[in-house]
Amino acid sequence: MGIRSETGYVNIGTDEVGYAKFGSGSKAFVILPGISLTNILGSAESIASAYSMFAERFTVWVFDRRKNMPEGYTVEGMAEDTASAMKAAGISDAYLFGTSQGGMILQYLAARHPELVHKAILGSTSAKLTEKNTASILRWSELAKKRDLDTLCGEFADCVYSADFLARFRGAIIEFGKLASPEDVERFRIMAEACRGLDTSDELDNIKCPVLVIGSEADKVLGGAASHEIAEKLGCKLFMYEGYGHAVYDEAPDYKQKIWDFFNEED
Repeated sequence: MGIRSETGYVNIGTDEVGYAKFGSGSKAFVILPGISLTNILGSAESIASAYSMFAERFTVWVFDRRKNMPEGYTVEGMAEDTASAMKAAGISDAYLFGTSQGGMILQYLAARHPELVHKAILGSTSAKLTEKNTASILRWSELAKKRDLDTLCGEFADCVYSADFLARFRGAIIEFGKLASPEDVERFRIMAEACRGLDTSDELDNIKCPVLVIGSEADKVLGGAASHEIAEKLGCKLFMYEGYGHAVYDEAPDYKQKIWDFFNEED
């Protein structure tokens, strides 16, 4: 029998933020995912299955972006929405894990709302996007705008996953992505465009909680150097994988154990 999950929305005043929730532990573990064509509410069961090892010790929350994304939505705005959602859900002093754009959100969150973040793991993310990084992400945005799902799903998969992973699952990933609704595609476009001009460099000095940075040297989206730069700036722990892609958090079999170990270390 799988882990039971619930989904719903929390009110943040001017809008709502969707969430998936599972587990029964006394500690709050909040996952902030990256840009995706997949709706969190529709993926709750698979997320609960993937993170089932945390369900006894933690209550796990996965927060989406706001329900009605405005044109010009920024990562900074996403962070403020996440803070509002956590407060509305009664969450504080939590253990947070952000991947890709979710890691960018987490940087703002940890810097500006320290009472919400007990520990943070920044996975495959960046504090400042290069021109090359931005061009790749904005290319996805343009494909989403044109509703060219065939090309978008193929290019997205090729950038995000390793060659070994793609050899096994590329077809399935693309077909699954093509099931995205027009609303999901539009949300993807707005999230991708939010990365334009991203620079949290001035925020990092304000992050005081324990942080673990996990990246992949072969990351074709943000580059392995981005993880090194964050860890150096924060003076925190860093672990870099070899041979995996940007989505190493989905690929590496021991990734979740690293999350578990860091969250359960003595402070």
